[in-house]
Amino acid sequence: MGNADTKLHFRKAVVQLTTKTQPIDSGDNSFWDQFWGEHTTSSGDVFALIPAAEIRSLREEAPSNLATLCYKAVEKLVMASDSGCSTMQEQQVVLNCVRILTRILPYIFEDPDWRGFFWSILPTREGEEEGSEGEPLPLGHSLLQALCDLLFCPDFTVSPNKKSGPDKHEDLASIDSCEYIWEAGVGFAHSPAHVPTHDSHRTELLKLVLTCFSHTIYQPSPDPSEARNRWIAIFTCSDNNHALPLFTSLLNTVCGYNPSGLGVPYNHLLFWDHREPLVEVALQILITALDKDVTGLEQQSGSGGGDNLFINYLSRIHREEDFSFVLRGFTRLLNNPLQQTYLPHSSKKLTCHQELLVFFWKFCDYNKKFLFYVLKSSDVLDILVPILYHLNDARADQSRVGLMHIGVFILLLLSGERNFGVRLNKPYTASVPMDIPVFTGTHADLMIIVFHKIITTGHQRLQPLFDCLLTILVNVSPYIKTMSMVAANKLVHLLEAFSTPWFLLSAPHHHHLVFFLLETFNNIIQYQFDGNSNLVYTLIRKRAVFHALANLPTDHTTISKSLARRGKRLPPARHLSTESIRGPPTMEGATPALPAMPGTHTATLPAMPGLEKMTEKESAHPTSQQLNQLTCNNATTTTTTTNTTITADEDGTPSGDTLGTLPPGITTIQPPPQPTTPSPTHLPDINHLSLSDKERRKEEEGSGVGASPTPSGQSEWSGTQGRAEGNITPTSGSGGEGSWVPPDPTWAPSPTWVAGWKSKLPLQTIMRLLQVLVPQVEKICIDKGLTDESEILRFLQHGTLVGLLPVPHPILIRKYQANAGTATWFRTYMWGVIYLRNVDPPIWYDTDVKLFEIQRV
Repeated sequence: MGNADTKLHFRKAVVQLTTKTQPIDSGDNSFWDQFWGEHTTSSGDVFALIPAAEIRSLREEAPSNLATLCYKAVEKLVMASDSGCSTMQEQQVVLNCVRILTRILPYIFEDPDWRGFFWSILPTREGEEEGSEGEPLPLGHSLLQALCDLLFCPDFTVSPNKKSGPDKHEDLASIDSCEYIWEAGVGFAHSPAHVPTHDSHRTELLKLVLTCFSHTIYQPSPDPSEARNRWIAIFTCSDNNHALPLFTSLLNTVCGYNPSGLGVPYNHLLFWDHREPLVEVALQILITALDKDVTGLEQQSGSGGGDNLFINYLSRIHREEDFSFVLRGFTRLLNNPLQQTYLPHSSKKLTCHQELLVFFWKFCDYNKKFLFYVLKSSDVLDILVPILYHLNDARADQSRVGLMHIGVFILLLLSGERNFGVRLNKPYTASVPMDIPVFTGTHADLMIIVFHKIITTGHQRLQPLFDCLLTILVNVSPYIKTMSMVAANKLVHLLEAFSTPWFLLSAPHHHHLVFFLLETFNNIIQYQFDGNSNLVYTLIRKRAVFHALANLPTDHTTISKSLARRGKRLPPARHLSTESIRGPPTMEGATPALPAMPGTHTATLPAMPGLEKMTEKESAHPTSQQLNQLTCNNATTTTTTTNTTITADEDGTPSGDTLGTLPPGITTIQPPPQPTTPSPTHLPDINHLSLSDKERRKEEEGSGVGASPTPSGQSEWSGTQGRAEGNITPTSGSGGEGSWVPPDPTWAPSPTWVAGWKSKLPLQTIMRLLQVLVPQVEKICIDKGLTDESEILRFLQHGTLVGLLPVPHPILIRKYQANAGTATWFRTYMWGVIYLRNVDPPIWYDTDVKLFEIQRV
């Protein structure tokens, strides 16, 4: 409001309304006009001058007055849309009504007795709009229809295309709103002039639309039949004449936004950006309107239900220039927080990355052509890098567990496609500010290093994501042409940590992690052996891990001792706390897990379904029978042979070929004289040839996790065995749905259970590799007196295992499979983000939200 007098008058009107217990006549326009008169208002003033307690008191003690207030405000909006809202006075009345409804609606939604109020049929007044069958429209339908009309009102929210006479204004109900789309982009080539006041008016109208949509957060039941939202259904159905231009305007506004403007340093400190609030609310409208599980209303009288046109329009986008425009928008906005400049804080930083990730997820989910377009372009890496940045940045913050989930889900979706794994071979040269080890390698190396950091230094609530993280690595592993020494050490260290007996036996599902890692190694060995000498060298140096895994004891006594050694008894009674077994945080960038920040919502996200329900297996490679058939049908092959070598195409695609002779320049590594597989305990020891004295002592002392040396020879985990185990060990007391659930104290590992999954460990390929290469490496080290790993790496680079490995296994890709559990999770997470991001004004603050819990300050 413009001055103290108008605030005082408005406050007096609010007091009169809340203190009168007798119904106030709806025809008393002199009283009601006090709320939306021609005075200038602001959203902050309306929220300050109408306290929550008084709204609830009005709802309980004078419900008829509250109903009349809502009805009169909607009536004013309908009248303004009918008249064209051509004057400044009418526009101010519209904004005042919008702000009052935005303030009041959440308190109507929180009361179950009031939730049907906007869908009741009020007495028809003269001139009031009626439905198609002559029946009056429900109040909610009239409100949404008026708001959609006003969003394309010339001189109010859009610039007029042509000037009409002074006493004539275009009829908003019959206006061709496709001519007034807000921004050029998909389906619209004309770029309208930017008018800051129009952006502000659009933002306020969309805030009210979003408030209407928030009916969902006051319904606790995850049952889809009860989660349906009539507001969203009407907004996105064919009854809304503006559905197409609205969708196009919102999409183009988001994807066409450039926060850096002209690139002038510190311009965001000198000028107010009216476009940013509009982009944020437009993004939130889009992701909520695309929630198909809350819009599937059956056709009901006055419901306006039907198909979701927003999903329909999104799925039908197909032109490459449109895909290019959308993808450029995503990459520009997602990479904005990562931009580095010489002048500190000189560039504008966006904070809507969570909504962007949800929108990207929905776009890929509903439009598979867009997903394939993203994957066939190297621009997918411009999506990958900011996701990895946010995952690494949020790994120790318990209040951002939802961000971790959405980032991992997107990577799981992308990893199900071959092109994603192929693109990861592009060298990583960006200078993104991440606290990770310095390395020279590819985007695949970056992903492995970040995943390792999440697993080893993240908080306990991330344990449900371990399966997903390793599944992503399995999916891309057949296409990784080369791996840096840093990434190879990280990957083997994960197996080293997960294969310790105390961890394997502490929960019934922990051995799945070992299976994923072994499958990753097997894929790389079988399909990308050439070029991965760093990983092969690391496997040879850490061969004791595989031997210990193969010789894992299965008797009851040893199982009990393994658990007791880590402070457990059989049956397990409890887990040690992280603090009691954590060593000094010597890992680079290691930080303790942070508690949820005050005022944020607790991570009460629905529990995620198991990985087997989230993915489905598909073969990305011919089966062994198909390979044999192809071999038999090969005209140049007269005898069946098992000497199969797997090479890679130029793009990293594995391909299997039977070879009679080796390519020139390739050294054949012959098998040892004895064809039988030696016992792991009898394999030669080459520690004295390839490890420093310090590292050799650690291996001799059986330090296990503590002996994971970096390429420089210095152990990154020296003396931190407890540290590594402390981050992986689940602890009790980490509450919150969707977080780690403490194991069943009645469960105990039995010898039969251990023997059952141990017999299925896919160790044959790795053991064969070690059987062949360890004697060869030992021999050249002795013959040449080598103490430098570079010569060994050079020897491994020019070697091959043609005919020496088992028959290549078919590649299995675990693709994301949509299910009800993830849909419920996405809805809860999405609304939690919207709740926290809308603080100016605080639309839902201090209301009784049911969909998630709020941590009060």
